Amino acid sequence: MSHTAADEAPVAETHATKEVSARLHGTDARGRRITRVVVIAAFVLIAALVFLLLISQPVEDPQRITIGFSLNSLFVWMGGLHPLVQIPVVLVLFGVAVAVLLVLIEYAPRPGRGYFVMRLVACLAIPALAFLLLRPYSNAVLYVVAIALLAGGLLFFADYRSRQGAGYLFQLILFMAPATIMLLIGLIYPAISTFVKSFFDKSGANFVGLDNYFWVFTNPTGTASVINTLIWALLAPTIAVGIGLAYAVFIDRARGEKLLKVLVFMPVAISFVGAGIIWKFMYDYRQGDQLGLLNAIVTMFGGDPVNWLAVKPIINTLMLLVVFIWTQTGFAMVILSAAIKAVPAEQMEAAELDGTNAWQRFTNVTVPGIRSSLIVVLTTITIASLKVYDIVAVMTGGRDDTTVLGFEMVNQQQRFQSYGHSSALAVVLFIFVLPLIIYNARSMRKQREIR
Repeated sequence: MSHTAADEAPVAETHATKEVSARLHGTDARGRRITRVVVIAAFVLIAALVFLLLISQPVEDPQRITIGFSLNSLFVWMGGLHPLVQIPVVLVLFGVAVAVLLVLIEYAPRPGRGYFVMRLVACLAIPALAFLLLRPYSNAVLYVVAIALLAGGLLFFADYRSRQGAGYLFQLILFMAPATIMLLIGLIYPAISTFVKSFFDKSGANFVGLDNYFWVFTNPTGTASVINTLIWALLAPTIAVGIGLAYAVFIDRARGEKLLKVLVFMPVAISFVGAGIIWKFMYDYRQGDQLGLLNAIVTMFGGDPVNWLAVKPIINTLMLLVVFIWTQTGFAMVILSAAIKAVPAEQMEAAELDGTNAWQRFTNVTVPGIRSSLIVVLTTITIASLKVYDIVAVMTGGRDDTTVLGFEMVNQQQRFQSYGHSSALAVVLFIFVLPLIIYNARSMRKQREIR
């Protein structure tokens, strides 16, 4: 069968159309290179504008440029309303924001000229409005508008050249935007700001380099907070998990298992502040009639009452550790008890047939079977012990060398108004916590891969 030129023309036209489409949407090698170059260049330009915005000199008595209102003015207005009126206002505003997002997510990604314009307007208008709503900029409106338009234009360009088709990245970013904004405002920006402030002096005005970090590791207060934090991180999880594991093994075999577990778990439901007040009564020190149980026992045997929370060194820190361990043992017991019950009974029976005793079955079968749960509980309690604040604040107020990083960080900021020292302590605490978080995340990921 012969083919004519008229038959081959549509085929050639189809190939040409596909080639043009591939270049437009960046699905061929050349299109991907163009997209990559444009995206990198736009990111560099945005970063340069942000840097210029940060270092630009403020103008004395500048004229503030606004769109008529800002989020700050909105919150001020809402604060003046009756509390019963504030609730429906917040719900209405939240509903409007969600409705706008849903409309854009549902309709803007569709093909067509009108939807194309809708995406373009959304990409360029939303970032500019967001910047101006967050704060009324003065002497920087050009930077702000340029950053917003560049960010929106970059999104529109990347979305248009996406391999999945126009509307894919637009829809994806709209889905992620609320959570991303919350993370930026509530986590990432404060973390970066804290790190930067750690290199400035008490007032945050003068750059002092690493002086604040030298203070942390050389000043008696800073050194005590670091040493005590390490003591908490080493002893608290080890003892709490050890006692919790013992409870999990023996209570599972005891009569009245549910009641015993409830009694052991009850301290977990008590806040650290409540636990600190309870144990402060236990350690109470006075001359005459004893209120504290511990000193009542000491005096009953003829001894003198002891001010347990002032005994240095380390003794008073260990007394505070007892409170934390008391609140965490029940948590460890519940998690490890569930893990032990998940160990296959066939493995235990096989080990018993091999002639092993109870201790050998526990160390060679049970412990390896609950290894992932042990890691999770250990790292979770360790992180909690590194961040402890309430127990120290309630029971000693950091006196007598009982301070820890979490408490001293707040103490330096609130009591001494030393933002540099407070920020440096926060960074050191973050460095202590970060390896545990990474290790925990990797362990959990390996467990998911095995499953």
